[in-house]
Amino acid sequence: MLITQENQHELAWQKMDNMIPAIVQHHKTGAVLMQGFMNSEALSATLTSKKTTFYSRSQQGLWVKGETSGHYLHVKQVITDCDRDSLLVTCEPIGPTCHLGTESCFPEQPLSQQNFLSQLEQVIAQRKNETADKSYTAALFAKGTTKIAQKVGEEGVEVALAAVAETKEDLLGECADLFYHTLVLLRDQNIELREVMQVLQDRHQK
Repeated sequence: MLITQENQHELAWQKMDNMIPAIVQHHKTGAVLMQGFMNSEALSATLTSKKTTFYSRSQQGLWVKGETSGHYLHVKQVITDCDRDSLLVTCEPIGPTCHLGTESCFPEQPLSQQNFLSQLEQVIAQRKNETADKSYTAALFAKGTTKIAQKVGEEGVEVALAAVAETKEDLLGECADLFYHTLVLLRDQNIELREVMQVLQDRHQK
């Protein structure tokens, strides 16, 4: 269930003395960033400000994540599980989430292959704003749309050739090149990977 100001009273607050665990997830990569607790006041503040707000049990008060460091967790949506006694908060993190300087408070969690594609998308987005001498990606952006589109076409042909005339390893390498250059082209056109995924999902549901 999607949580709003109007329906938050439907949560099972009584189970843990008006406290509910809240898991924070990166809205693009799906990575688990941290876990905290919310009471009804913290949840209301989260929904209103769109900045993840917890109830600090040690300080006995509300705590806006990032209010000291500037590393806020901007809320995209809040949902609850089937028992309505825990929350999943999807966020856009600003900087590292953990106080130790890591992206996640669970740095040992394995990065799934699907998550890595989204993470690569973010790295490419960062490279777009760099000077051409910083990286191959930045240099590719500097050459413009025509050159990027040309690279996607070249890689597509190389994938086809590898499939019929080369080894599995060659095919894997060419597919990786095609995926990468396609992500660069999407960023050049200000299109997010999730938009392409939505098209695939829509087609699947037909």
